[in-house]
Amino acid sequence: MIIDLRSDTVTKPTEGMLDAMMSAEVGDDVFKEDPTVNRLEERLAKMFGKPKALFFPSGSMANQTALKLHTNPSEQVICDKYAHIYNYEAGGASFNSGISCHLIHGHRGMFTASQVKEAINPDAFYYSQTTLVEVENTTNKGGGACWDFDELKKIKTVCDDHNLGYHLDGARLWNALVEKGETTQQYGDLFDTISVCLSKGLGCPIGSVLIGDEEVMKNAIRVRKILGGNMRQIGYLAAAGLYALDHHIDRLKEDHKKARDIGAVLSELSIISKVEPIETNIVIFELESHVDESEFLQQLLNKDIRIISMGSNKLRMVTHLDYTNAMHERLLDVLNDF
Repeated sequence: MIIDLRSDTVTKPTEGMLDAMMSAEVGDDVFKEDPTVNRLEERLAKMFGKPKALFFPSGSMANQTALKLHTNPSEQVICDKYAHIYNYEAGGASFNSGISCHLIHGHRGMFTASQVKEAINPDAFYYSQTTLVEVENTTNKGGGACWDFDELKKIKTVCDDHNLGYHLDGARLWNALVEKGETTQQYGDLFDTISVCLSKGLGCPIGSVLIGDEEVMKNAIRVRKILGGNMRQIGYLAAAGLYALDHHIDRLKEDHKKARDIGAVLSELSIISKVEPIETNIVIFELESHVDESEFLQQLLNKDIRIISMGSNKLRMVTHLDYTNAMHERLLDVLNDF
């Protein structure tokens, strides 16, 4: 039994999801003639109270498209130093959009409205023009932390006061919604554009969707084409997304509980110096300085347990749909033996 906790992207489609995919009605999406894709886009747009939604092969492409839609070359986006758009999208902000990132030193990937206000460049020709604020919820490098919604509203006020766009990287927004009891409509009311992932947490093999207001989204399909993201009969993939929305959101609570169980065991181990607060499905912990990280990882591998290193003796586990109760009990037993 291999226990893979490297990410919530390692899941495989369930039997029900595969059935939905194989029975999907498809067409040519470049001509907007794939009925299943159209249905998924319409459903997500309605969920967030937005007029437009567009299917993408990846979350990075959806985010990169959003950056392009909100900015012009030489401009600047405000984001946290831990932001996915800065750390894990291969420098796409500069490569695709010709923009720079003003990094905020927040707390676990989250910052305040006052920090945003301070990060806005002066209105002088020799400064890069600030045009966008980007938020990630939940925060990946912040250990699956959920933003305080009141703070997000305060940031929105700053954006409105300074004519800034407001984009949400909602790769794991579903986890935040379940944990905090918030709604998609609340987020749709707040942000100009929102990207949501269908593979992280929801178990789809591929797919993200960019959702937004009419004016900012009007060139989204053009940018997707430029980035090579136009596809043909992708209703098979969209069907997986529709199935996930029906069956895989509420169960995220199970992933959160298992993550907290893991954190509780790790906190009792003498070889662990720190476990980050656990709110959703990500567990980040740090080994004591005398513990060899490579050796620790190898010991887990020898027991068919895969986790990921974040460097500097920090490690990450992510619970997910394919992490069963039996796997959970096995992992806790192994950890208790350290």
